[in-house]
Amino acid sequence: MSRVMWKGAVSFGLLHAPVSLHPASQQDEIDFDWLRRGSLQPVGYKRVVKETGEEVGKEDIVKAVKYEGRYVVLSDEEIRSANVKSTHTIDILGFTDAEDVNFLFFEAPYYLAPDKGGEKVYALLREALLKTKKIGIALIVMHNKQHLAALIAMPHALVLNTLRWATEVRSPDDLDLPGEGQKSVALKPKELQMATQLINNMSEDWQPEQYKDTFRDDIMALVRRKFEEGHAEEITEVEPQYPEEAATGEDLAELLRRSLQGSAHRHAAPKAVPPAARKAAHARVRASKTAH
Repeated sequence: MSRVMWKGAVSFGLLHAPVSLHPASQQDEIDFDWLRRGSLQPVGYKRVVKETGEEVGKEDIVKAVKYEGRYVVLSDEEIRSANVKSTHTIDILGFTDAEDVNFLFFEAPYYLAPDKGGEKVYALLREALLKTKKIGIALIVMHNKQHLAALIAMPHALVLNTLRWATEVRSPDDLDLPGEGQKSVALKPKELQMATQLINNMSEDWQPEQYKDTFRDDIMALVRRKFEEGHAEEITEVEPQYPEEAATGEDLAELLRRSLQGSAHRHAAPKAVPPAARKAAHARVRASKTAH
């Protein structure tokens, strides 16, 4: 059973659907421990008073906001009571086309599940979003912070994806970027044609399970090798291997030509999944969830 992170209701016009929020992603990374060089003693994080270095217990830490040169302390209950509605409601402000929301704004995904009594409104909103091909733009308060969010419909679930505020997305204007259009860097029509062909040759259906964290695998292989060789506590210096220099304009066409030759062998056209098979797969997923 997944962990419930938040409980409240989706507000959709005059309709309300009681829902719970569940993480839709998880960390799958190597947990590097911090150790002191030599003794290999674990090094942890400490909560300390900045001025004195004195350690402070978690129970002795309070939240405060600096206001006109002084701190105003607020308890969790006071923070929640400041706006009761916002802390218990996913308030849909409006709807928009999904492609209109720049991917730079998307932050973290969560599954929404209906609570008792909210199933019909939940399903109604899900099906209406699928039919109109729209996403909802909403506000939600989690962990004492208000988030902008997108409410996105999948065939079997509603997903809430937190969004960055406009002030949190930096503009690329201060970067030294090539100008728009192929004339800005004198791209040749043949080069653009070959690059387009290479992209088409390497295009395939999105199947996330086929991609693996090869860096993690290589790190764990190195860990196992050092352990089996009896070097579990040894720190070694390794000569770094850097990638080759980027291609220059002079050899761009030749590199594209060789890339096209390689892509023809490595990327065969993927087989399309028949609609009936996709429906059967979705039915199996729904059946397994019902069984649990």
